[in-house]
Order: sequence, then C-alpha cells, then structure tokens
Amino acid sequence: MEIRRTGGASERPEMTVTTVNPVLRVAPAAPAEAAAHFRARLAFHTDVSDVAAALAADGDPGFVVLDSRSTGSWDQGHVPGAVHLPTALIAEQAERLLDRNVPVVTYCWGPGCDGATRAALALAELGYQVKEMLGGFEYWAREGFEFETWQGRARRAADPLTAPVEGECGC
Repeated sequence: MEIRRTGGASERPEMTVTTVNPVLRVAPAAPAEAAAHFRARLAFHTDVSDVAAALAADGDPGFVVLDSRSTGSWDQGHVPGAVHLPTALIAEQAERLLDRNVPVVTYCWGPGCDGATRAALALAELGYQVKEMLGGFEYWAREGFEFETWQGRARRAADPLTAPVEGECGC
C-alpha cells in the first residue's frame, strides 16, 4: 500500500492502493540460476509416468523401485517388481536387499506423505544413489498403471485430472 500526501499539512493524506502481481512479487530467477535449480530438482525427483515408461521398456531400466510403506500398505497395492523395505528397516536391511551400484527410486503413499523422502534420506546416508518418485503409489494408480496386491494384479482407469485419457501428455 502506498500513502500519498496531497494538499497542505493539515489535510488527511490520500491513500492509493497499488496492486502487486502475486506471481511477480518476487522476481523470477535469472535463466542460468533457474536452469541450475531445475536440473538439480530433476536429479532428486522423477515421476510415475517416467518410472512406468522405463519399467515397460525392454531391458534393465537401470534402477530399482523401493516401496517404503508398511506391509499392510504394500498388500493394498504396489508397483510391480518393487522391493518392499519399510523406512524403519532400511538401516538394517538395505545392504541385503539393494545393490549400492544401482540407483534406487523410492515411493510411499502420495504427495501428501513424506515417507519416500525419509526413505531416500536414509538410503543416501547409507551411500546409495536415490531419487524420489513424485506422486507415490496414489498417482501410480490414478494414472492407470498396473499394480500388484496380495490378490494379484489390478489396474484402475486413468483419472483424467492426472493423466490423458488417450495418448501421451507430451511433457
């Protein structure tokens, strides 16, 4: 808000409200800084579509997927081929279940859960290369990818708010 005085000292100041665009209240970073930030972000994160595409391609995807949730959650549904290792057990079991030379992609329930982040931190502290799968199991299922449950394989129709109904998103 801006206060502008008009008239003499005995008059009330005129109030002028200047609206600031909330998007540009803080100026965008310089292009080189932005590029460094987004490159770093991609070093730490991947998304369910990219993980699904890599797993569906012929050959070794070059990473292992790790579900860091409880056994009950795992039984409700998990990414096919994922390793089940709850975060609380990473310190004692990671070396037995994971190869330090193979990057690990962690996931938990969804974007409202920090479980995959805690699992990624635990693995990084043990010397593993790690990325977090954004969206977690929630978006895996919502985007229509096949998942496994204790009863077998299942798939839901893609949610049109999270994935294209037909074709690819193009991103």
